[in-house]
Amino acid sequence: MSGHNGNGGVSRISVSLPEPLLRQLDAMVSERGFMSRSQAIAEMVSEQVAAHKQALGSEIMAGTITLLYDHSTPNLQKSLADLQHEHIREVISSLHVHLMHSQTMEVILVQGPAAALQLIADEMITLRGVISGKLELTTTLIPQLHLPAEKRAGQA
Repeated sequence: MSGHNGNGGVSRISVSLPEPLLRQLDAMVSERGFMSRSQAIAEMVSEQVAAHKQALGSEIMAGTITLLYDHSTPNLQKSLADLQHEHIREVISSLHVHLMHSQTMEVILVQGPAAALQLIADEMITLRGVISGKLELTTTLIPQLHLPAEKRAGQA
């Protein structure tokens, strides 16, 4: 059961947990600096909902692809840039930071169908010279700032 409390769309629900699990939750809330159990549980539920939608494949999601790579690997940076151009509909922006020992961290902001984003991430992560990579998705979307001309005409 749930009910709205008039607090900005937040609903109150009741959850029953075994006592040892509740103690572990309280310890985690304290250690990670959450303001409340509710905040911690909301984050966990959000992660699970995102993972579920990612598994479904066609849901539109936003997220990041985080890569750690050796920038001295021949043609790696060009290959990453080419992939971003190839998937320009899904790639929103990217940021790279030069780290020590010829390593670079790149964070690529993406939005699109979850399955397509996973394929793009897999293409990038499997390139020679990429040390590690991970796709993180969220169900919250980036608002579309501009509509294509044909869609604007349909709204008039």
